[in-house]
Amino acid sequence: MLKVVVDATPVDLKPSGVGFYIANLICALDVLQKEENFQLGVVYQPGLKNWLRGDFIFPECFKNSSQQYLLPLPVRVSDLLLALAFKPSLSYLEKYFGSPDILHGTNYSVYPCQNSLKVMNIYDLTFIKYPNYTDSVVKTYTKRVKRCLQWTDLVLTISESSKKDIIEYLKVDPKKVYVTPLASRYYFNYLSEEIAQSLEKQANYDFSKPYLLFVSTIEPRKNINTIITAFNFLKEKYKIEHQLILIGKKGWNYEPIFTAIENSPWANQIHHLDYLSNELVALFYSKADVFVYPSYYEGFGLPVLEAMTLGAPVISSNTSSIPEVTGDAAILIDPKDPIQLAEAIIKVISDSHLRQTLVNKGKERSQLFSWEKTAKETLKAYRKLI
Repeated sequence: MLKVVVDATPVDLKPSGVGFYIANLICALDVLQKEENFQLGVVYQPGLKNWLRGDFIFPECFKNSSQQYLLPLPVRVSDLLLALAFKPSLSYLEKYFGSPDILHGTNYSVYPCQNSLKVMNIYDLTFIKYPNYTDSVVKTYTKRVKRCLQWTDLVLTISESSKKDIIEYLKVDPKKVYVTPLASRYYFNYLSEEIAQSLEKQANYDFSKPYLLFVSTIEPRKNINTIITAFNFLKEKYKIEHQLILIGKKGWNYEPIFTAIENSPWANQIHHLDYLSNELVALFYSKADVFVYPSYYEGFGLPVLEAMTLGAPVISSNTSSIPEVTGDAAILIDPKDPIQLAEAIIKVISDSHLRQTLVNKGKERSQLFSWEKTAKETLKAYRKLI
């Protein structure tokens, strides 16, 4: 029987980004085990603070996983070993992974085990293509990824766009790169009317006021300043009644974004909401007049898929992976052109027929993606190696 161990280290209490992908992938693979006749294990490392406290508890979402393997080294130490390419020492750690047929490194690295085949996730190449959009930690990825590629048997990525970048910039053999698209945390009719009404009372917003919505980390790559510029233009020229809502945790170099908000003549109509529950984010998606996402570069662009799933008409970038996700179910614009973004927004909010067409197409498009499909494609990739 095929034995696979997946690294769940990046999963935390409030998973987003990589942690969100890993948590959902492992849960979907777990469901497939009997049907597909393979064994799934989960390996986890404590962060430095938890390690110093002696806290080696697995994340709650994996409590039902039958095969759990703890690597009793803090992440910083193993990252240092990887940076030094200290291969003999890392190979010795194989026993902590239960000696699997396949070890799946999920966060731009994989340990050089001697007897296991190695799979590594590379989600996007922001750190190579757009280093000015990355923080100091992400800037260190290039050396680590190139080092791990020396012993990696298969690379998994999340879009054809990222696959193309990996082949071009890292010179990886196209046969060694496999695409497994992501899926939404939501599904059609995720919120019942009763739950939605209850959530409205909890939300810190008056839903009688129409709004434009953005959901993601507040950081330069997401191009939020262009949204603010477009919003200012729409307020001044068209006197739109809409508010602008930005939902997401503050990421790297967020200060200029908040400066742009403060400098807007309509600053009191721009609202930043920090990390919210899945249900509250779903509520904001479902009631948005438009979802705007003019990101410069995405490995996949999950918020776009979430918005389409929950019935928000989408305006997004015509770059990187976004067109793969949206197909013809969104209006795609040049992310460098705030006026083009503004004109697309005014079209959607002033044309109910166009808006409904985008909603219908988005819901239909979103049905092409599911975590079950992601897990099955991942399993197919594993089996290509055996």
